[in-house]
Amino acid sequence: MRNLQQLTEEKWRLVLEKLTKFIGVNVKLLIDRPDGTYCFREYRGRVFYMSEKILKLAENVGANNLVSVGTCIGKFTKTGKFNLTVTCLALLAPYAQYKIWVKPSAEQQFLYGHHVLKSGLGRITENTPQYQGVVVFSMSDVPLGLGISAKSTAECKHADPLTTICFHVCDIGEYIRNEDALVS
Repeated sequence: MRNLQQLTEEKWRLVLEKLTKFIGVNVKLLIDRPDGTYCFREYRGRVFYMSEKILKLAENVGANNLVSVGTCIGKFTKTGKFNLTVTCLALLAPYAQYKIWVKPSAEQQFLYGHHVLKSGLGRITENTPQYQGVVVFSMSDVPLGLGISAKSTAECKHADPLTTICFHVCDIGEYIRNEDALVS
């Protein structure tokens, strides 16, 4: 199918940089898996992650009939930047190098799209650098979303309770908040 395209070199670089920010060298594990070879393809500005078996099947579907294929991991903006979407959370969570756990009292705030404050921080991975991509978990190890660490682990220990520790990127609450856009 001609609309399911390989990523150009520039777009592939942008996708790899974003994935590396969240899972580091574990990006290799997404492509070379024991259950087969997986690939990334672009379709209508969105990047999909799929097995090569699914790719071959999707090539037999007409351009007007294909809505989605594989797992959408992100999309390109009109300015050419790449943003991860919440649908990639299940792929990134097992491979995350840096994690933040939020207290039950702060879960709802994060799921409403707010940043994580020091008062809501349960735990943080040791040696997390500032401005590093992190996966945000509940205290019961349920992945809630993605964020960017606003402070390093060392800075978190001495921070004020109202200091932002993690900037919100995306969360599983988006499925409900953006329901109208998803149905259309």
